Amino acid sequence: MHPMERKIKRQYDSRRRHEQAAETRRNIIAAANELFIARGYGQTTIKQVAARAGVSVETVYATFGTKASLLRHVWYVDFRGDEADVTLYDREEMQSILTEPDLPNRIRRHAVFVTASNRRIFPLLDALAGAAASEADAAAMLAEWADRRLDVATRYAHAAAATGQLGVSEEECRDVLYATMDGSLWAQLVGQRGWSDERFSDWLAATWIAALVRTT
Repeated sequence: MHPMERKIKRQYDSRRRHEQAAETRRNIIAAANELFIARGYGQTTIKQVAARAGVSVETVYATFGTKASLLRHVWYVDFRGDEADVTLYDREEMQSILTEPDLPNRIRRHAVFVTASNRRIFPLLDALAGAAASEADAAAMLAEWADRRLDVATRYAHAAAATGQLGVSEEECRDVLYATMDGSLWAQLVGQRGWSDERFSDWLAATWIAALVRTT
C-alpha cells in the first residue's frame, strides 16, 4: 500500500473510532437519563444502564468511571443540551438575551428561556429530589444546581442593574430570580394546573417585570 493511502486509512479509522466512541457516550447518557427518571437514581444500576444502552458494564465504567460521574453528564446534557464545558449563562442564546438593552424585553426573553429549561430538566430534577434523602450523589447534584442557579441569578442581576432600569436593589433582584428559576413554579402551574409553557412564560415575565423593573 502506498504511504499516502496508509495515512488516509489511519485517519479514516481514527475518525471512525472517535465517532463510534461519541455515539456510545450518547447512548449511555440517554439510557441513564431514561432509567434515572423511570426507576429513580438510587434504584438504577450500572448493569441496567449498560443493558439499556446495548453495551457492556465495563464500557460504561471505562467511559464515565462512576455512577456519580455518569449522573453529572446526564445532568449537563439535560440542562445544557450537550457535554461541552460551557455554562448555560455563557452560551450564545443567553448572551444574546443579555444584549437586549430594554430590561422588560430582556426579562420577557429570559422568561421564555427559563421556561424551556424547566421543561427539559424537571423530570430529572424531580427524580433527584426524590432520591436526595438516601443518595449522596443526588443530594450533591441538587446542591450544585442551587449553587449554579445562585451564580446565574447574581450575574443576571448585575447585568440588569447596569441598565439603570432596576427598581430594586441588585441583591433583591438576585434573590427573586434565584427563588423563581428552580422549576418548582413551572411544575406546579404547568405540570399540576395544566398551564401551557407560553402562558407560564408570559406570567413569569409579568411577575418579574412588576417586581423588579423601575416604574418611572
